[in-house]
Amino acid sequence: MKQDNQLLVLTHLSQLLTFITGFGGLIVPLVIWATQKENIHDMDAQGKKIVNFQLSMLIYSIICIPLVFILIGIPGLLILCLLSFIYPIINAIKASHGESPKYPLSLNFIS
Repeated sequence: MKQDNQLLVLTHLSQLLTFITGFGGLIVPLVIWATQKENIHDMDAQGKKIVNFQLSMLIYSIICIPLVFILIGIPGLLILCLLSFIYPIINAIKASHGESPKYPLSLNFIS
């Protein structure tokens, strides 16, 4: 296995595609993780964290959508939006320095 921090950074930043395309933030990191987890050091662990975070944000968003009608969901969606934008950037910086990423509110779907 080789160390490729640039690909790890790219994998974290690819989550931001959700803000551009609406759906690429889960698909692109999933494809990178699935194809490179055997070749890149730390890709398996970090890829799992990214996919778990994206799936968690999707589930939380689905929960917040009906809550918009009683006005509780609006702040929830804003918080989720901020978390989905800020944490990929923070963790991309951590990955570039060789540190382990941490994603808040992430459910453990893939262990």
